[in-house]
Amino acid sequence: MATSSLESLRPETSVFHGIGEPRGRFFWHIKRGVDIGLSLLALPILAMITVWLLLLNPLFNRGPLVFKQRRMGRYQSEFTILKFRTMAPSASIARGAGDPVEMDRITPLGYWLRRLRIDELPQIINVLRGEMSLIGPRPDYIEFARDYSDSVPSYRHRHTVRPGISGYAQVCMGYAEGYALAERKAQLDLYYIENAGWRLESWILARTFAVLVSGFGAR
Repeated sequence: MATSSLESLRPETSVFHGIGEPRGRFFWHIKRGVDIGLSLLALPILAMITVWLLLLNPLFNRGPLVFKQRRMGRYQSEFTILKFRTMAPSASIARGAGDPVEMDRITPLGYWLRRLRIDELPQIINVLRGEMSLIGPRPDYIEFARDYSDSVPSYRHRHTVRPGISGYAQVCMGYAEGYALAERKAQLDLYYIENAGWRLESWILARTFAVLVSGFGAR
């Protein structure tokens, strides 16, 4: 992407004007190594939380503990994302790409899992599999992603990197519903891809912890 195109994507309130860190293959290779190392360190935390949820799930979240869903990943390939289930089980997703989340299906335990973002923790398994990164564009449900790819300009370009558990668009705007916000999300994700570097990664990580504390954008 040309510099002029990048400027058009840059958020006006961004603190990253002029960082310009080099973004070659070396960065992405090192980033993958960091992903693996941090995910391995997080495995004991995942195991401990899983044990507690196995005890709480039958009381406040009846049904399977782990939720699996097909998402769109790097190079528009499909993969199965793992999450702690937060909604009442359903045979299929009834809402469309532009519809809001079915809040009435969220269980009492699921509400807190979502608010604290604990529901995303199993995705460290996806990271270790090579399907995701700790930081990158959030992967959308496969049918929604196909819809957005056809209707939202530049949306498919966000799939040039591994999707992330957290990401620049996610910490900047929270949960995105509908086509207008999907377009803004795509713009922020493209900004991240073009400006990826350790300072930006560190800022997103710090913002992610701030989001965990504040509950910003939780659904």
